[in-house]
Amino acid sequence: MGPFATAVRAAGLAGELVVQPRMGFPDLTRTRTGLRAVRAARARTAGTLTLDSYTRVGDFASAARALREGTDLNGYPLLAHGPGTTRELLEPIARDGFAVQVRHGSPLPGAIVRTLLAAGLDATEGGPVSYCLPYGRTPLRASVDAWARCCELLAARPGSHLESFGGCMLGQLCPPGLLVALSVLEGVFFRRYGLRSVSLSYAQQTHPGQDTEALAALRALAGEHLAGLDWHVVLYTYMGVFPGTEGGALALLRESARLAARTGTERLIVKTPAEAHRIPTVEDNVRALEEAAAAARAPGPAPGDRDDRCGRGPAEGEFGVLAEARTLVEAVLELHPEPGRALKEAFRRGLLDVPYCLHADNAQRTRGYIDTRGSLQWHSTGGMPIPARPAPGLSRPRADDLLGMLAYTRERFDRAASETPDPAAPLSP
Repeated sequence: MGPFATAVRAAGLAGELVVQPRMGFPDLTRTRTGLRAVRAARARTAGTLTLDSYTRVGDFASAARALREGTDLNGYPLLAHGPGTTRELLEPIARDGFAVQVRHGSPLPGAIVRTLLAAGLDATEGGPVSYCLPYGRTPLRASVDAWARCCELLAARPGSHLESFGGCMLGQLCPPGLLVALSVLEGVFFRRYGLRSVSLSYAQQTHPGQDTEALAALRALAGEHLAGLDWHVVLYTYMGVFPGTEGGALALLRESARLAARTGTERLIVKTPAEAHRIPTVEDNVRALEEAAAAARAPGPAPGDRDDRCGRGPAEGEFGVLAEARTLVEAVLELHPEPGRALKEAFRRGLLDVPYCLHADNAQRTRGYIDTRGSLQWHSTGGMPIPARPAPGLSRPRADDLLGMLAYTRERFDRAASETPDPAAPLSP
């Protein structure tokens, strides 16, 4: 294992959750200050270099010009700084168990991967589907081919680690069975091209019990399909519209940390209470890391316990996430022995179809909705080999239905915060 995977493994052996921000700054001074602050936080942390949008889309000249002219960027311009500068920046910081991951969002990441490896970094994230469909118009076939080459580049450096972003497709309103399946399928893809250390992602959704079941399903399928690899699971604090009140935002953050703790999740990507209003500062990020770590360490119900927050445990299968995800994974892998070709064919046939995703290679025949329990369900599944459970009285979700679903979590947590003086109090869906 390389430094990143080793750091996560060490935290797990110590019974601690690794918490990680998503921050990135263009200049070296702020980047250095931010990484040092994350390292010094009262938590078991990992650092992040989130790259800027120019670099993500391959416009390296504009990133370099902005850096040269002092124009602000929304992340770290890795190629503009170059591997030597980045290596010098990180050498005094990324040591003694503190590791750094590069996060970028590029469907064509070849130059990014070559540069991060040259800078001495060993961990990044993405995938042929998850870094293609949500982010632009790059054809899926081009992304699959590019990510196959990048996996081979990473695999050639022993210990390199790659995280699938598949469990975070569009961040919200995608029922968990598909999120779990996409994460596992990208893990299988990584394995095919030589990776030996991977992580699988899942984004917190609208119902804690359903999320608990989804994380258990993710672990079960990873055990079946990634046997022999070093792997772990990473949870993302809710990626949709964040609560506008500080109390609501903190309650949602803490709930994600408790979800990670009770499911044995090894790593948590946090959001901050500032998300709804402005770009978070270093101080905002450190506070979120410490709040999440404290919530994860706090006593709580055992993983199999039932209460209003957790719903039924995963063994009871109330939401059917494992069966749904397994059906999707097996249907795709049966298409072709090479997982990249299988993924392309699955989207061509509509066997995989992400709701509300407008990419040209996505069939756009599926829709999800939030049911009366607060869980995500399929209103329509298009050509996917899983059943739909249409919302009663709803022929097809309209624009106002979609807006209501997008605001569901924000309104629930803000409402509870206005009624409950203690923002750490558990919430019912």
